Amino acid sequence: MQLPDLPLTAIAIGIHVADWRAAVTAAGDGLVRSGSTGPGYTKRMIDVIDEFGAYVVIAPGLALAHARPGSDVIGEGLSVVTLAEPVAFGHPHNDPVSVVLGLAVTTGDEHVLLVAELANLFNDPRVIPALAAATDAAGIRSLLGVTAPAEEASGVRE
Repeated sequence: MQLPDLPLTAIAIGIHVADWRAAVTAAGDGLVRSGSTGPGYTKRMIDVIDEFGAYVVIAPGLALAHARPGSDVIGEGLSVVTLAEPVAFGHPHNDPVSVVLGLAVTTGDEHVLLVAELANLFNDPRVIPALAAATDAAGIRSLLGVTAPAEEASGVRE
């Protein structure tokens, strides 16, 4: 399964945040701006971490913020946030985090397939530091192997 398109509205580069909650909120904001989720999804991503801990920190420096499919998921989506200063999520081995991906899916099957796709991508230890150092959307898209939505690529705005 291919990762979802990554619109400019779902990318935030070099942002300053106070803590992991603000970092996850930034990833959720990207999903909302892209039209993938409603605002309630962001709260659910934070609630998952509050309940289950920092398991979303899936590799050194990388968090994959997500929640179960629900009525606040409009369609599958991906957001990328790079942090000006890394923040701790409370993971014993993979903190601090400098890149937060937000993931929204409409079914459990999509979740499994997209997480597997991301795991394959991050098997290359150079990808996370390169994402953290990226200075533009084109660089982030290239590293993730994703594209801009068709309407963005053609210059058409709704």
